[in-house]
Amino acid sequence: MIWPWRRKSRRRMARIVVDGPITGSTRQRVLKAIRDVEQREFPALLLRIDSPGGTVGDSQEIHAALLRLRAKGCRVVASFGNISASGGVYIGVAAESIVANPGTITGSIGVILRGNDLSRVFERIGIRFDTVKSGVYKDILSPDRPLSPEERALLQELIDSSYGQFVRVVAEGRSMTEEAVRGFADGRVFSGEQAKALGLVDELGDEDHARRLAAKLADLDEATARPVTLGRTRKKLINLLPGSQLITLLQQRLSLELMGSGQVLWLYRP
Repeated sequence: MIWPWRRKSRRRMARIVVDGPITGSTRQRVLKAIRDVEQREFPALLLRIDSPGGTVGDSQEIHAALLRLRAKGCRVVASFGNISASGGVYIGVAAESIVANPGTITGSIGVILRGNDLSRVFERIGIRFDTVKSGVYKDILSPDRPLSPEERALLQELIDSSYGQFVRVVAEGRSMTEEAVRGFADGRVFSGEQAKALGLVDELGDEDHARRLAAKLADLDEATARPVTLGRTRKKLINLLPGSQLITLLQQRLSLELMGSGQVLWLYRP
């Protein structure tokens, strides 16, 4: 519902930050912020991305919401920070223009699915699993046994389907052919400078450069148009403790490891 007293922002610019792994909580926060941009009628959105990517469905929903926002007239410019890889690229190509730092790490267009074969460990410590299943593939990627050739072929089909979706979206967003995208979409990463040469990025520059570009596209004053950041991540009490940055980094690393077990991901894993 759009409340009648909600303040309009037709002469201001919105800013949304996508940072860290893209997960369900990221999707909820970003989609809520995009709805705010739409309801307050911001003419421009500066989308700051600093993410290694993440889960497929969450990346797709954010991408779709950005396209709907553009269809309603909002000018969207993406600014790639330290890293905007894999799912970060998927989200970024929903913008009409992408700005990256020359040293930004980007690319990693591809799909990864990992499982853990712990059967030898279980055997050594005397653990055995009894499994009752409705179909031969119901326990695919179970950690107590290796994949069979048939299971590996099935999972490769799944990966290929997800990869095809990724390639199509990049090709559409960057006005390229799928063949051209497949030429560099093999999981490798690029600097922002390399990405510009490939057509994955439009311009090189910092976030302020992207802000000025968004202002220009929306016919706002480039010198005075300052963005209003929406959908800020809630600060946690742990951030007040000494060493909180290290704790946050460890939490992110653990989150990446947990996400990477048995789930299809658009994620750069250095």
